[in-house]
Amino acid sequence: MSGRLVRLACTAAMASGVLLASAPAVVAAPDPGAEERSVTHLLTDLQQLYQDAERATETYNATAEKLKKQKAEVARLDGNLAKARLSLHDSRTAAGRLARQEYQNSGEISSYVRLLLARDPQHALDEGHVIGQLAQERIETVDRLQETERRTDGLARKARKALDGQLSLAERQKTERDEVRGRLKDVEVLLASLSPGQLAKLARLEKSGVTEAQQKFVASGALSSARPPTREGEKAVRYAVEQIGKPYVWGAVGPGAYDCSGLTSQAWGHAGRPIPRTSQEQWAQLPHIPLSELRPGDLVIYFPEATHVALYLGDGLVVQAPRPGTDVKVSPIAANPLLGAVRPDPDGKLLRHYTPPRVASR
Repeated sequence: MSGRLVRLACTAAMASGVLLASAPAVVAAPDPGAEERSVTHLLTDLQQLYQDAERATETYNATAEKLKKQKAEVARLDGNLAKARLSLHDSRTAAGRLARQEYQNSGEISSYVRLLLARDPQHALDEGHVIGQLAQERIETVDRLQETERRTDGLARKARKALDGQLSLAERQKTERDEVRGRLKDVEVLLASLSPGQLAKLARLEKSGVTEAQQKFVASGALSSARPPTREGEKAVRYAVEQIGKPYVWGAVGPGAYDCSGLTSQAWGHAGRPIPRTSQEQWAQLPHIPLSELRPGDLVIYFPEATHVALYLGDGLVVQAPRPGTDVKVSPIAANPLLGAVRPDPDGKLLRHYTPPRVASR
């Protein structure tokens, strides 16, 4: 068990009020301050592990997407290579047939004598010329197809080598992801051992932290007046809101469950604007906008490595798939440390009339 988990085990035991003694002794009165500090430590460690797990998962998901594209590219190039080889074989066969025909026409009799004996000397002359010309063209075609086959084979080899690299990278990232998830599962087992009162205290502590962060964010003036969404943005918002209450599942893209970027990518996909699958790719590839210009449908990115994403609803609220053990829900925009925002439809036309969906933050 790692040092962090040892500390978490001690924390859980302390929070549960479990005291071990080798002999009867006077038990000191519990220290409320110590218990509060223990719950705080547990929440801090839990939040860090969730962040680590989400980072590892999003990184692996991004590589898995690239791996899927690389496999498709290898299949495409292998298909082209097969077609090039088939064309080369057919051309070689045709060239051989013409060569045999040209040889058979020459025979042991000279071309001059054959022309004299022919019923139609002009036709024989024309036929010989055409066969010779076709044979030359076929030879040139074979040469050209040989070059195409060599070039296509080289591209296919490079693509397969790149695929091997992607497979190795994906395997390493999968191992890291599974290791972090295993640590997270151990912590969740410890959480399950806490009493309802202690879990309630943990929830209150987390909520108070979010409330404080939201108040500071709003007071900073980072959010401006409300803006309407585009038609696509409205569709994305409606879709995301319809998913409220569905569970968070690692790597899920619906319809029964979602992870954070699975929800946002599906929302915009259903709005007719396909976007990258992961939060890191969404941050890297979509146009960045100031938080002061947010409008419903924009994506809010969290943490320094862009490992979490939510969809902006307006009025300082987002809809998100928070983490394992929770459901898709509406949250204050400052529920996690903000990195920035991106816009999937920068060229969209704003709606003149917009009625936000009725939702309640939790």
